[in-house]
Amino acid sequence: MDSAQVSGGIFLDGARLGLDGGCALLLDHASVGTDIWAPNLVADGGISLGAAHIQGSLNLESAQIKNAEGDALDAAHLTVGTVLNAGGLITEGRVKLTGTKVTGLLTFIGARLHNPGGVALGVSSCEAAVFSLWDADQISGDVKMHYASFKVIHAKPQVWPTTVRLEGLTYETLVPRLPTAQRLALLERDVDGFVPHAYEQLAASYRRVGDDVEARTVQLAKQRRQRRSLPWFGRLWGYLQDATVGYGYRPTRAMGWLLALLAIGSVTYGLHHPSPAAHGTGPAFNPVFYTFNLLVPLMDFGQKTAFTPTGPYQWLSYFLIVAGWVLATTVVAGVTRNLSRS
Repeated sequence: MDSAQVSGGIFLDGARLGLDGGCALLLDHASVGTDIWAPNLVADGGISLGAAHIQGSLNLESAQIKNAEGDALDAAHLTVGTVLNAGGLITEGRVKLTGTKVTGLLTFIGARLHNPGGVALGVSSCEAAVFSLWDADQISGDVKMHYASFKVIHAKPQVWPTTVRLEGLTYETLVPRLPTAQRLALLERDVDGFVPHAYEQLAASYRRVGDDVEARTVQLAKQRRQRRSLPWFGRLWGYLQDATVGYGYRPTRAMGWLLALLAIGSVTYGLHHPSPAAHGTGPAFNPVFYTFNLLVPLMDFGQKTAFTPTGPYQWLSYFLIVAGWVLATTVVAGVTRNLSRS
């Protein structure tokens, strides 16, 4: 029934279709005035709804479709006016929803999707208000979500397979709300490697619910992941930024380092005063302000130029100056990244 025109609905409740593989039901380019109602359908062969238009809903609740050598469900570029319900669907073969558009809910609640060694679920460029894999078994096979767009993705972490493709995927909210550690693991499974957009999307979803702490954790994870692809000197600089201020996403670390270095310098120079640069002139020596002047040279208390350390204490002064600039540079870099996203 390729290009069929149906003014009402199509009812296949409990139907059994079989061609021993191949296409058991062909409705490509079909136009259906209301619903396709096929709960408990059993098909030995694929179902093809490519570029079809369904004004109402598509119901595949608890259907079983087997086409292990091809597409179990080919609904590429399908348009559904309300809901695509594939809750409890059991498949062998690919579920292809490339370019599919669903006005409301696209659900695979409790589904079991199997296509080991190939793509089990392809929703690239798919659009729906809600995409749900709630309580579905772990998908056996790849999941492709390139440039799909959903307002809500409703899925537990354990449903995802070992390999996914997330480039260009956009969403507003992830349900349930979970700590970043349980969400970041999925981004590590992307077969395309480091996908910056995936990290930005995840961080944005936390910011939308006001969880800036978790959003910063995602951004930090993004920088650490990107670091792996850098040359050795880039990785070295990255490790330094990470240890000091967490790439700017852990700014309190900078204060901790400054206080620690301030304490070390104050104690050291308090016990071993540097010689005055010019006798009889200049302020009295103060080890705390002298060390602070070395760390933050832009704030001049007249201590840095008035005294000259020698020997190992001169090397300590060089270290404090360099450390101060490194901390300042990394803080500025972090602040710049934050401002560029706001």
